Amino acid sequence: MKSRLIAVLAGSAALALVPASVLAQRQAPATPEQRIDRLEKQVQQMQRQVFPKGRPADTAGFADDPAATQSSVMTLDQRLNALERQMADLVRSSEENGNRLRGLETGLGQLKTDQDQRISAIEQRLTETQPAPVQSPEPAALATTPPKGKPSTTKPTTTKPATPPKTTADAATGGPVLATPAVDEGEDAYTQGFHQWEAGQYDQAISTLKAFTSAYPRHRRVSYANNLIGRALLDKGDTRAAATALLANYRSNPGGERAPDSLYYLGQALMKLGQPAQACKAYAELDAVYGAKVRPDLQKLETDAKTQAQCS
Repeated sequence: MKSRLIAVLAGSAALALVPASVLAQRQAPATPEQRIDRLEKQVQQMQRQVFPKGRPADTAGFADDPAATQSSVMTLDQRLNALERQMADLVRSSEENGNRLRGLETGLGQLKTDQDQRISAIEQRLTETQPAPVQSPEPAALATTPPKGKPSTTKPTTTKPATPPKTTADAATGGPVLATPAVDEGEDAYTQGFHQWEAGQYDQAISTLKAFTSAYPRHRRVSYANNLIGRALLDKGDTRAAATALLANYRSNPGGERAPDSLYYLGQALMKLGQPAQACKAYAELDAVYGAKVRPDLQKLETDAKTQAQCS
């Protein structure tokens, strides 16, 4: 009986051992790759616990610095690339602008030199071709008023009487007696201003002539005086004021004897201001308004001036 019990127990043990051996034979040992994968998973799980904000990059700083993620590193790299491209564009634009600026400075310098040369040539030609002054004050008695458009040939002087002396019979002797000539104070005032301008005393001449036009606004020499004021300003170098005065003389009294002269000298002032196109308009106005009535000497000056201004 005892032997049979031992046999049964041995058989049961054998049957119990058979499934374990069979299971051991079925489950193959883990390969190195599987073991590495398992280790990597364990490390990643540990990193997630230690670094809840994300896995640190290789360029992370000290332990106290905030962890740099891979996305932040990529963003910084992209921003650096964009900054480098912008810097290259700025450098290229700066070089191009520098080249343009140097070209503009060279062109402006050449233009200024050309204008100075042209102005010097014009002034020289004007000096060479300048005739005797045409605003000569004429004696009121010995020279009659010339028709409009015709030049006055009498040279100004203040020593001749303003009116021809009249003869009367002396009551005692019956012989002729020369009467005292009438004095034209306006003519004397204009003549004084003319001689001051002729002597190069431009400021004094301007003051004298302005006082004359204010005191004698209806005198026949007002057109002469206003034109001479413009010429004095032009001669002293105040070109813009000269142009204004000459234009005002023409517009305020187009029938004055020196209105054509004012148009001509207005063109000269505009040339000195570097406005040849406007000068040509002044010359065209002179031809259109006065035409054949312009004095021959003024016509010659205008022809030369239109050539200098290259008027079409």
